[in-house]
Amino acid sequence: MGVLAVKAEAAGAVLLLDEGLSFWGGVDPATGQIIDANHPQHGASLAGRIVMMPTSRGSCTGSGVLLELALNGHAPAALVFREAEDILTLGALIAGRMFDRPLAVVRLAAADYTALAGEATARIEDRVLEAGALRLELAEASAEGLALSETDRAILNGAKGKAAQLAMEVTCTMAVGQGAERLTDVSRVHIDGCIYASPANLRFAEAMAEMGGQVVIPTTMNAISVDRENWQSQGVPQLFGDPASRLADAYVTMGAKPSFTCAPYLLEERPSEGEDVAWAESNAVIYANSVLGARTVKHPDFLDLFIALTGRAPLSGVYLRGNRRPARVIEVTVPGQPDDGVWPMLGWLVGQAAPDCIPLIRGVDHLQPNEDDLKGLCAAFGTTSAAPMLHVAGVTPEADLLPLEGAEVVTLDAADFARVWAQFNAGGGKVDLVALGSPHFSLTECHRLVAALDGRQCDPATTTLVTLGRATLAAAKADGTLAALEAAGVKVVPDICWCSISEPVFPPEAKVLMTNSGKYAHYAPGLCGRAVRFGGLQACAETAVSGVAPEGLPDWLG
Repeated sequence: MGVLAVKAEAAGAVLLLDEGLSFWGGVDPATGQIIDANHPQHGASLAGRIVMMPTSRGSCTGSGVLLELALNGHAPAALVFREAEDILTLGALIAGRMFDRPLAVVRLAAADYTALAGEATARIEDRVLEAGALRLELAEASAEGLALSETDRAILNGAKGKAAQLAMEVTCTMAVGQGAERLTDVSRVHIDGCIYASPANLRFAEAMAEMGGQVVIPTTMNAISVDRENWQSQGVPQLFGDPASRLADAYVTMGAKPSFTCAPYLLEERPSEGEDVAWAESNAVIYANSVLGARTVKHPDFLDLFIALTGRAPLSGVYLRGNRRPARVIEVTVPGQPDDGVWPMLGWLVGQAAPDCIPLIRGVDHLQPNEDDLKGLCAAFGTTSAAPMLHVAGVTPEADLLPLEGAEVVTLDAADFARVWAQFNAGGGKVDLVALGSPHFSLTECHRLVAALDGRQCDPATTTLVTLGRATLAAAKADGTLAALEAAGVKVVPDICWCSISEPVFPPEAKVLMTNSGKYAHYAPGLCGRAVRFGGLQACAETAVSGVAPEGLPDWLG
């Protein structure tokens, strides 16, 4: 027997994905084609297929991409998972509940999943999945057994308005799918759904605002898709800039703070160890859990707003201390004396080694990573793993949690780092764009970039562009760092980040870009269609000045 997480009828050809997929950055929202250049099924179309994958991974924005596919007729006929999954499940739930575009979501036990994977076609009807000789009854998820407070029930009965009522209904449905027995209070929310990934994000947000939705706890906002104050003077087409700006406005109307950063942990008020919060945006979730020791599930887009409207989240996953223990141990041998480029590479590799579980990284504490290093580690980890956190022995606050019994041990060494370096450096030597700030640059990174440039001018033929949050921009302006960067020829843009940037802010003429971000090195080929070079911040600064990427492996890998 399996579980019918989202009820709908479906029929189609079975498409088995060898590994999880981030719909945001990995699937074209207009066509349903897989655009993640690193995915084994790159180029395949999901439209109308019974799509199987162990679980999703990557960005919380995937729920919005799935909603867009449902609205434009290019969604899968059904999604079948082997493990727990929230992001795409919620997108399917919203598609059916708010927009009458039902899309089935099923979770199967491992043996049944394997059996279905061998079939060419499948059908889901009347809570039964049939494929060839395979016939599986599906249990429909129900929220009847969820323990709710009087306030929860009042909200469900409409006491706080239509928007809060819908929010509570969906939150309860998601809670059941996560195996929660009750809801829990959270102190703050970070909204990821304000990125204009597709028209579906705007339709959802404006519909919730029109219902009178208002956040009831402090709520910050992720980077958006335009520089909200300057997009018109930057030449952004009205056709894109207007809806992207309206999307941000809808969340501000509902009471969210216009922080516009994908790195809310850089804000002055950030969660403390043990604090229950509700964050979306994959890198922020992983950083909050791993580095700050706060507690948050990786909430998908749309659920972040629903939690902000009620102050309540399902008590499940890593909100519970017992679920924060590592299930895999990664023993790392780092060659030489690495630069800061090692951390994004390590995060990407660890995510590959632990794609569906929390890892404990051993062997790197002697490198004494700072917060910027850990930011790069967490962001890259989120591109290849679905897990909401990691531990670094001797570094992160909960690294003393004992690994689960039977935890597998995986080793990483110089050959693994060389492999990912080669994968991140497929582009040619001439670099047209140096892309920094994915996730958003911190003030200390701004200082380090000034020091790395050392009074030199950026090559005018190579655009060097830093994205950051408004708070960091104000601090950089106040201490003279912004003036120093601009004097060197660096462009500094707030509100957007590389995962949401568009032309012409992204230079249309650029063919090869260089970045110090493992996250952007992974997503850029699919997002912007450009070739990529990768290196640490000093290497990026040298490339900004010369216009040419360094040859060969970095010294510590050579």
